[in-house]
Amino acid sequence: MKAKSEISTFPNLKLLNWYWGVKRNLPWRETKDPYKIWISEIILQQTRVDQGLPYYERFIASFPRVEDLANANEDEVLKLWEGLGYYSRARNLHFTAKLVSNELGGNFPDTYKGLLDLKGVGPYTAAAIGSIAFGLPVAAVDGNVYRVLSRYFAITDSIDETATKNRITELANELLTKAHSGNHNEAVMELGATICSPINPTCNDCPLNISCKANAQNLQNELPVRTKKTKVRDRFLYYSVMVSGDEVLISRRSAGDIWQGLYEFPLFESDAKLDDDEIVRSIKLNSNDVVLSVSSEFKHILSHQRIFAKFVLIKSDSFESSNLTRVKTEKLNDFAFPRLINRYLEKQSLVIVEEVSNL
Repeated sequence: MKAKSEISTFPNLKLLNWYWGVKRNLPWRETKDPYKIWISEIILQQTRVDQGLPYYERFIASFPRVEDLANANEDEVLKLWEGLGYYSRARNLHFTAKLVSNELGGNFPDTYKGLLDLKGVGPYTAAAIGSIAFGLPVAAVDGNVYRVLSRYFAITDSIDETATKNRITELANELLTKAHSGNHNEAVMELGATICSPINPTCNDCPLNISCKANAQNLQNELPVRTKKTKVRDRFLYYSVMVSGDEVLISRRSAGDIWQGLYEFPLFESDAKLDDDEIVRSIKLNSNDVVLSVSSEFKHILSHQRIFAKFVLIKSDSFESSNLTRVKTEKLNDFAFPRLINRYLEKQSLVIVEEVSNL
């Protein structure tokens, strides 16, 4: 921990005045409703504000109260979430909405521990909701806060280490302006998002620049220190887009892998990249099936995986649909697909699919 004398020099009032003067006009900042703040925080956990804002607006328009979200079916929730990734967040959102609505009388807990007990709510999210909605004196510490405080105090220990994260969390709580805890938390996060960026921060515009140690020592682009590298594995997915008349076969992904609960076309996975002939030979085709095309390769990057996929468009006079769902091609937009598959559908015009059905 930093000495009390160092902590006392942190310019809290200057930070708050800066925030009140320049903060972005965002809808979740205009409310103390814990439901709406919770929705925004879950959406923004792995998402930039500019990307997450339309999702937030659609969620609130579709489910203005926690009871509305609780009463929705999972397909509705996943469809609204489509494109955001990390779909477990959407499933946890739905689960927690049911719990709050059915077991807590529609009221969110107003204590840090109570919020932390909600599924999908971790220490950061509980602190953010608690401080903003209820004024709880708890520091919300996310990646932005780790970065700001690492630089301000020139902390050179790796933030990948639990001990360093705990140290910064304690420091954030020591620095917290308790009378304005929600605004203080948002101010530090706003600073990290708009000025103290990961690369090339705009230090001349920063309200903390005079007393920031990284700025004084020209360490901005060296802090925070990270030492752990994410192991990324490659996966090769090959989809069969089976079209018969105006219908196509899809299936729902089960638990235990990426994209749980979303829909996809039948597929097989290979340990290595295959060429087009190898892909077609690996698909079990009926005698009346005709392979019309093999798509170009689609690449999709996840936090721990690189997905390489191709789609084989197949015309069939009829097909077996056990364990699969027959869907009208014109209704595909009603189902939630991974972004990877939506990219294929955007490129593979459904007009072509309709023409295929007449061949």
